[in-house]
Amino acid sequence: HTHTLDHFKELTSTTLHLLHSWGTLTPSRRRTQQLSRTRMRRHGHLQGHRNKRGWVWNQFFVLEEYLGPEPQYVGKLHSDMDHGDSEVKYTLSGEGAGSIFTIDQITGDIHALVGLDRSEKAFYTLKAQAVDIHTGLALEPESQFIIKVQDINDNEPRFLDGPYSASVPEMSPTGTFVTQVTATDADDPTYGSSARIVYSIVQGQPYFSVDAKTGVIRTALANMDREVKQQYQVLLQAKDMGGQLGGLASTTTINISLSDVNDNPPRFTKGVFHLHVPESAAKGSSVGRIQAYDQDTGSNAWVDYAIIPGDDGDAFDVVSHQQSQEGVILVKKPLDYETKKSYTFRVEASNAEPDSRFLHLGPFKDSVTVKVSVVDVDEPPVFTRASYVMDVYEDSPPGIIIGSVTAQDLDPSSSTEADGCFDIDTLEGTISTNEQLDRENAAQHNITVVSTKLNNPLLFSKVSVIVNVLDVNEFPPELDAPSDTFMCEKSRVGQIIQTVSAVDRDAPPLGQRFFFKAPKELRHRNFTVRDFGNNTAGIVVRRSGFQQRVQDVFLLPVVVEDSGYPAQSSTSTLSIRVCSCEGAEPHGPLLSCSAHTVMLPVGLSIAALLAVLLCVALLIGEPFTYLRWGRKDKEALMTSREDIRDNVIHYDDEGGGEADTEAFDMSTLRHSVIASMTSEYSPQGRAATSESENIREFIEYRLEESRRGFGAPPYDSLATFSYEGEGSRPGSLSSIGESFITDLGDFGSLGDWGLPFKALVSILDRQTHTVSES
Repeated sequence: HTHTLDHFKELTSTTLHLLHSWGTLTPSRRRTQQLSRTRMRRHGHLQGHRNKRGWVWNQFFVLEEYLGPEPQYVGKLHSDMDHGDSEVKYTLSGEGAGSIFTIDQITGDIHALVGLDRSEKAFYTLKAQAVDIHTGLALEPESQFIIKVQDINDNEPRFLDGPYSASVPEMSPTGTFVTQVTATDADDPTYGSSARIVYSIVQGQPYFSVDAKTGVIRTALANMDREVKQQYQVLLQAKDMGGQLGGLASTTTINISLSDVNDNPPRFTKGVFHLHVPESAAKGSSVGRIQAYDQDTGSNAWVDYAIIPGDDGDAFDVVSHQQSQEGVILVKKPLDYETKKSYTFRVEASNAEPDSRFLHLGPFKDSVTVKVSVVDVDEPPVFTRASYVMDVYEDSPPGIIIGSVTAQDLDPSSSTEADGCFDIDTLEGTISTNEQLDRENAAQHNITVVSTKLNNPLLFSKVSVIVNVLDVNEFPPELDAPSDTFMCEKSRVGQIIQTVSAVDRDAPPLGQRFFFKAPKELRHRNFTVRDFGNNTAGIVVRRSGFQQRVQDVFLLPVVVEDSGYPAQSSTSTLSIRVCSCEGAEPHGPLLSCSAHTVMLPVGLSIAALLAVLLCVALLIGEPFTYLRWGRKDKEALMTSREDIRDNVIHYDDEGGGEADTEAFDMSTLRHSVIASMTSEYSPQGRAATSESENIREFIEYRLEESRRGFGAPPYDSLATFSYEGEGSRPGSLSSIGESFITDLGDFGSLGDWGLPFKALVSILDRQTHTVSES
């Protein structure tokens, strides 16, 4: 360094001397002019001449990092006005003046007081001026100059981001780019070789190389295998001064790893895998795992598993586990130990993403044999159906059985879940209700039946049971028929005189049936009800010989029952009216009766008519009249006019008996009786000559009923007689007379009236004995 500084001082003095005085002329002419003026000044030839600027300098240099004992000499300032007589003083101002740089005011020598570092500040700008030492007046205009810090190689190259990491794919060819590393030098790159850096590898050969100028690192060895060695460490050096002797150097570390490529196939570590599975395993359940190992990593190690078609592989399936890269064997079909106890098949493992660059190395797949043994287990009971549907009517009493479920096992026990409205027989499987159900609250119940093995409660099965609550039949059906039904006197036995149907206010389900019948306790001897089976029925005649004048109205009860649950029924009464229907009998139901006037024969006297009526009244009303005679109170024979069903002839005029022909007009009675008989009893279109025959048949029919002892009161005809007055030979026939009641058992006097009354006396005697015994 001492040799270098002395040489630099000599160089600086020479430079300052050459650059001491500048003008606008060329350097050679400036030098000639300067020498001429110096000689003239020294000999006094320039006194009194106007002075021009006589000194100009460009720049000075100072060596950085100066460590000498004396201040470092920088340069010298000199003015043409300075004749060496100490009359000129030099001043210095600007950056570092006085602190870093100092000037000798007489000689103009500039020195650096401290050591300088070019990396901190490369140059300083200062100003100099020459003044008269006595007056202080400027002899030269102020001039600016630069002191530049001269660089030395005092900074080594530096790696700012070390240590470094890089990666390169394995099996890469020679010259594959790895990374680029650069160093920086704080020295002046424009001066010398202090900042010119050269790179070299100290450690890491022969695997990698580096470009000396750019610092680019490349592979130097082909086909490096990650599975053999994955990590490499390279020590890189950077040296300045172009790598020459004496240059400064530094090193850094580069960690290089080989990244994986798919250059290895999967391989099974053994030839056979033995697995076990219970026969009760559900579809999709895991049987076991197999694994093929791949030395690669990441997606290059992903393995796809597949069952090779054939053998027993159709009962199983295999999927790849993404995390462990294992093959999971799954149940694909139901297993049965009694049917097949073991399965054997092959599984193939292959790379999911093979690399075409390495296919020439061989097939990237492997296969293995898998043997699965089926294990016999105690199985839970199995229901015969997947689900059950049952129906129950609302308002059914608790405890009613609504259905049953069946499980195929030797010893199942059942129970229900999720509904407290039902109970189940744990052995029989019958389901019953616990309480009455209301369809308006819940129309459907969904319950679960659990069947459990008695010897192993952990084995159970479940089945769903849907219970539908059915609506109850609430309203009875009603007979749909006309208010009055009409028939002809000549209707035949078995003839249908009317067709009836029924209506129901319930909303019946499809196919509801109505049933028609007559009440069991009241079998009508004149008519019956025939059910046609299509929700209609017919009124059928059971006998013939109907006569309108004998009885023109019949009442027939008809029972209608529906097919709902519970069955509802109602009883309606049909009114059947008898019509004469003179002429041909009409086709179809008769809609009404036509009224006809019946003329009695002229030869029938009033007395005969009265006798006939009296006989009818006595024959029919005798049993009831006898019972009433035993009472003292005098109540009317009929308390209500509604009890009189056919005809009532009522008169209350009193006369003088048979001899009294003036007390009552007999023609009026005759016309009244004839009119009454015409409206109530006369058949249509009958001749008057046949009336006596009809009356005779009617009386004989009533006498026959009286002999048989029919107890039902005949509502055909009723006649009342009042007191006729004095003069009647047999006396009054009124039931009011007490004298007649006292003589209740003696009817012999009636025989005096003639032969017809003798037969009447014999009949009354028999009826009297019968009533008394009763």
